[in-house]
Amino acid sequence: MTTLAFDIETVPDVDFGRRYLGLDSLSDEDVGQAMFALRRQRTGNDFLPLHQQRIVSIACAMRSRDGFRLWSLGGSEANEAELVTRFFDGIERYSPELVSWNGAGFDLPVLHYRALRHGIAAPRYWELGDSDREFRYNNYLGRFHWRHVDLMDVLSGYQFRGAARLDEVAVLLGLPGKLGLSGDRVWDEWRQGHIGAIRDYCETDALNTWLVFLHFERFRGRRTTLELEQEEALVAEVLKADGRAHLGEFLRAWGRE
Repeated sequence: MTTLAFDIETVPDVDFGRRYLGLDSLSDEDVGQAMFALRRQRTGNDFLPLHQQRIVSIACAMRSRDGFRLWSLGGSEANEAELVTRFFDGIERYSPELVSWNGAGFDLPVLHYRALRHGIAAPRYWELGDSDREFRYNNYLGRFHWRHVDLMDVLSGYQFRGAARLDEVAVLLGLPGKLGLSGDRVWDEWRQGHIGAIRDYCETDALNTWLVFLHFERFRGRRTTLELEQEEALVAEVLKADGRAHLGEFLRAWGRE
């Protein structure tokens, strides 16, 4: 079966903010700051509601019978509609097992809103067994189903107080964790036009998610220690062959250059 670990990065949807707050004359930066200020006033923090966020990067780490692959959807100039379309088209084509870190609480709901916004159809993703009986008791939407594994949700025992950060669990397992950027810096990087740095950061998050998943597979008895080591060696081989700077940095931090 094809398994796809994924991650998204977002920025404020300033088009929404401009219309909703009536800020037609303000720049994107000022609209974003107004959205953050209103959120702080209402909640005490500036983490925007999921429907007010726009996707600027989607990274995928995919394992299939053909090998392992890590990439960002679309080119650096791709708009949001193309990114979201490509993500759901991949589900239509491969019906992969999805793996995420907090995907049920963040990534997928954001993808829902943005697909709705752009008029994107995703029948395979929403399949509940009406057209394919295999999806009746194992689909992408059931919290306790395995077609989407939200590692944060599962490992916390579905309890908020047990939830952990991806980078901390990655470091716990001897993996690199976050390198360079962090999620709270994406808006600043976006405003400076650094989409390449955002895409690289998103890829390393997808990569950490995949590697944590391999350890989880051993934990639940689906891989032996030898198989885990073989899969890690495959990932390292692919990253070396890729040759991009951020993946070389990842390898060095992982001790596998």
